[in-house]
Amino acid sequence: MYMKKILCLLYLLSIFCFSHAQNENTYLEQKIDSTLSGMTIREKAGQLNQLDGRGTIENLKILIRKGEIGSVMNVTEPEIVNELQEIAYKQSRTGIPLVFTRDVVHGFKTMLPIPLGQAATFHPELIQKGARIAAIEATEHGVRWSFAPMIDISRDARWGRIAESFGEDTYLTEQMAVAVVNGFQGDNLSNPQSMAACAKHFIGYGTVEGGRDYNSTHIPERQLRDVYLPPFEKAVKANCSSIMTSFNDNDGIPATGNKKLLKGILRKEWKFDGVVVSDWGSVTEMIKHGFAEDRKDAARKAIEAGLDMDMSSKAFIQNIEELIAKGIITEETLDNAVRNVLRLKFRLGLFDNPYTDINKKKETYSDKHLAIAKKIAEESVVLLKNENRTLPLSPKIKSILIVGPLSDAPHDQLGTWTMDGETERTQTPVKALREMYGDKVEIHFVKGLEYSRDKNKMNFNKVLAKASQVDVIIAFIGEEAILSGEAHCLADIKLRMYEMGLTQTKLSELLNVSPSRVSEYFLGKCEPTLKVAREISRKLNIDANIVLGV
Repeated sequence: MYMKKILCLLYLLSIFCFSHAQNENTYLEQKIDSTLSGMTIREKAGQLNQLDGRGTIENLKILIRKGEIGSVMNVTEPEIVNELQEIAYKQSRTGIPLVFTRDVVHGFKTMLPIPLGQAATFHPELIQKGARIAAIEATEHGVRWSFAPMIDISRDARWGRIAESFGEDTYLTEQMAVAVVNGFQGDNLSNPQSMAACAKHFIGYGTVEGGRDYNSTHIPERQLRDVYLPPFEKAVKANCSSIMTSFNDNDGIPATGNKKLLKGILRKEWKFDGVVVSDWGSVTEMIKHGFAEDRKDAARKAIEAGLDMDMSSKAFIQNIEELIAKGIITEETLDNAVRNVLRLKFRLGLFDNPYTDINKKKETYSDKHLAIAKKIAEESVVLLKNENRTLPLSPKIKSILIVGPLSDAPHDQLGTWTMDGETERTQTPVKALREMYGDKVEIHFVKGLEYSRDKNKMNFNKVLAKASQVDVIIAFIGEEAILSGEAHCLADIKLRMYEMGLTQTKLSELLNVSPSRVSEYFLGKCEPTLKVAREISRKLNIDANIVLGV
């Protein structure tokens, strides 16, 4: 009898919770519809327009007043955030607040290890704590929407954005995706210290041909379902607020205009009701893919495919009115996109409180945050080999030589894709070891090379001379932050050049360009012209798509 009573109570409780949730959702949708009903087509298109806030703020103010911007990127000064919100909230006709966004990839001010390093912890609970402190610090600066986590499965070492990913394993990426989403969004998205997460890039960006950014992909259905989609599905089930489309195409259809992905899988199969935002300019990038004829056609194909917000290209705000007026797209299609944007803003609580509290005691760089960051850093370390039990270092050592350009490189210490970390806050190995040992151990530092790709060996003799005088040598090696990131793929013509036994001079003669120009190609300072690209493809037997990175 007692058990029956308990079961009955649980049943009634479940009915109550379900009913309460239903009522909340109904109320939310009513508010969305009410807001939508009072908007012009121009104002609706404005909600889908996301622009960069770096540069002249005065131009933004004009557009905000006219209701032609829904979201602003890269403004992190709380006073400016509040000023722009004041215009949107009280001076625009609709009174719809803005949502401010930023790439908060691995920490905001308190920096965390790069996502690949975070994955090496195999500790999702700890990574969630890291995402939580990032959200707290970012929201103190007015950021309520982060373009993270990046959950592309990355299995091509040539791809330049592996550092932003959680690596090659689908299951591990699933766990880290959920951890970051939960950390960013917290228990309640309307909490001023919570910010919307954005799982990116949907989908297949990490498997582009030749490791070249923005390139094409061919992902068979089974591989798509088994490898690349699961982390995104987990993120959606964790109530991730938004999804970002990828630059690449799959079998000739760019993700930003792919109905199967956006409407079929994301909306229909997974019941996603958040915002789908393009990557930077990826709406008009569909023209370069050969998928869209022009900007107008690109806008049409993107919104019909299920894209809600256009990042930076302005294709929506410039073309949607005409597309509706000519009956090319329906106002219902526009309304569906606007609903998703408004839903996010309501869930963030921006209609009730759009402002950032500048008087609140700040938690940025707090002892708690620094301790969590340190813990993640410690657990991200991977020991590959320890011959003769070299580590930990013996307490008997009296002198250490530190070598390598990354030994004392504060900026590179922050890691790639760092937008808000402060160089003066970093702790480089040289600085850390000197603080740790004090006067007990003699610390010597010789760079050896100025940077990782430096071919100048002039300082090698200094390294060798000092090496013979110390007990321990510690070399800090790797790549600078600039070598990883968007458009920084590691695929280059040097590989084929070496295979063919060509020197740089011989290669320049073969391509009929100057040696200095070949050097610029290698350093990434310029791209080959179409004519030179054709010569590279023909004479070095490299696929033209890889050379051009289309």
